[in-house]
Amino acid sequence: MTNDHYKELNVFKKTLPLWLIAAAFIAVGCDKKDEKGSGGTSSAVVEKGKVHTVPAGTPLKLAFVTNNASDFWKIAAAGVHKYEQEAGVTVDIKMPPTGAVAEQKQILENLVSQGYNGIAVSVIAPADETAEINAACKKTNVICHDSDAANSNRLLYIGTNNYEAGKVLGGEIVKLLPNGGKMAVFVGTFSADNAQQRLKGIEDTIKGHNIDIIARKEDNKNSNLARQNVENVINSYPDVALLCGLWSYNGPQIASAVDAAGKKGKIQVACFDEEDGTLDGIENGIVACTVVQKPFEFGYQSSKILADLAYKGAAALPANPLIDTGVTVIKADNVKEFRENLNKLKSGK
Repeated sequence: MTNDHYKELNVFKKTLPLWLIAAAFIAVGCDKKDEKGSGGTSSAVVEKGKVHTVPAGTPLKLAFVTNNASDFWKIAAAGVHKYEQEAGVTVDIKMPPTGAVAEQKQILENLVSQGYNGIAVSVIAPADETAEINAACKKTNVICHDSDAANSNRLLYIGTNNYEAGKVLGGEIVKLLPNGGKMAVFVGTFSADNAQQRLKGIEDTIKGHNIDIIARKEDNKNSNLARQNVENVINSYPDVALLCGLWSYNGPQIASAVDAAGKKGKIQVACFDEEDGTLDGIENGIVACTVVQKPFEFGYQSSKILADLAYKGAAALPANPLIDTGVTVIKADNVKEFRENLNKLKSGK
């Protein structure tokens, strides 16, 4: 386990000088002029959209929107609350109860109509939500975290480079199947940008290693269906060698189904994120590895940047609009230390 995984605040502070450089670059390189946004606030035209500002000291209304209500977001919430304590601002956390696109669209519309000064959103289906995001960008600052909408007018993305994360897990899969074999992939929806990029990274990495993806299963964020999908693959493909979960809750469902089927040690499991069921599976020898993100960073940095954008305008934009928070591979040899540090993060210590 690397120490930098738990030094989120130091990592964040180190990026500040680059942001100041970005401010100078934007001032020179962009055709910038003052306009009036909603509520009479000034806006600066930037490459992806408008940065909306309010007078310093104005009480801010900020929101952090997830793509579902899984336990994964508890860690991101800890990051949000850490910034709230430091800065004395309030950031409302909004979760689509079932992870439906319609729910997230409604949340975005409500936040805009309620006059929020900034919204950070993990986009469920970028192609289906670009219109809503662009509409929101006309009235408030919108950034993406965890799952991007790169073709929208959002200002920046904070989170995992999901293609690179997929390559990391793909490398682990190659190690687990040195002689090749058949594997299946499970996720809530392949329409999400993070799912697409993770799978692409896996596919590109396993290419040429005689590893075939024989099944790709969606569960639409339904936990019962997620479990059924795994059971169906185990029963339908007796020669399947590895099961891969792309979203956080897929790991526990895969581990539970493999254990119940008596396939521990016979079917390898490789997945993403750090839900308790996944970490339990690693400790119990059911799950070989999981690639974990840094959701604490999603929450902390998103909150910080939204506040800075509202008060400082374009000067708060980073030099690179894609902020990669990195990943770590968790296996049997580092899972204990990881869980200890994870508990500290969740407790705010």
